[in-house]
Amino acid sequence: MGRTLVIGDIHGGLKALEQVLDKVKLNKDDTLIFLGDYVDGWSDSAQVISLLIELKESYNCIFVRGNHDDLCYSWLQQKTYYPEWVEHGGQATMDSYAKISEEELKKHFEFYENLVDYYIDDNNRLFVHAGFTSLHGPHKEYFNKLCYWDRTLWETALALDPNLQKTNDKYPKRLLIFDEIYIGHTPVTRINQTIPVNATCVWNIDTGAAFKGPLTVMDVNTKQWWQSDPVYQIYSDEKGRN
Repeated sequence: MGRTLVIGDIHGGLKALEQVLDKVKLNKDDTLIFLGDYVDGWSDSAQVISLLIELKESYNCIFVRGNHDDLCYSWLQQKTYYPEWVEHGGQATMDSYAKISEEELKKHFEFYENLVDYYIDDNNRLFVHAGFTSLHGPHKEYFNKLCYWDRTLWETALALDPNLQKTNDKYPKRLLIFDEIYIGHTPVTRINQTIPVNATCVWNIDTGAAFKGPLTVMDVNTKQWWQSDPVYQIYSDEKGRN
């Protein structure tokens, strides 16, 4: 039986992705769930997308939409952008797309169009880039963009008193819907960590690859994880989002 592997935010770190996948030693029956933010940061954003498209040909891959992916796709469609996007890694992405052929770009458009806002597996585990605000789950979210922009789910899980019982009326209803939730979006380097962090039922797999941390892949069944070198060391002549 294959593994279910969840992959944190990549942010253009192609070399880090290749390094950590080599450590994982993929099997043909593995399922790979990518949590989004494939672009913006290091210099290989477009090349990351090309590799993900190749992986899809050999493995069962699920690609969740990240906020940076949405921003990049908007730019690719209209060739317009927000100045804030450039400041947060967008310039490196634009530069990387200058090296992509028109034929390859068409495949990238299809990739972005087929991203999913979230994925729920047969074991009632949710995989989403950021979070959700509806008390009934992401499928009842009024604004689908919150699936890749929300930070309140993680903040709630992180701040929750671990002694509070699930039967208590004060227990957050959002944290009762799924057995486990896997997210990225808010790097755990903000709380001085560089490994996956578990708070209540939420696992944060964004270990800060865009900044000073490594890229992480985790087996959701065994909780074993593998990491690249700190990505800023791999791209030592670049700033990333630092």
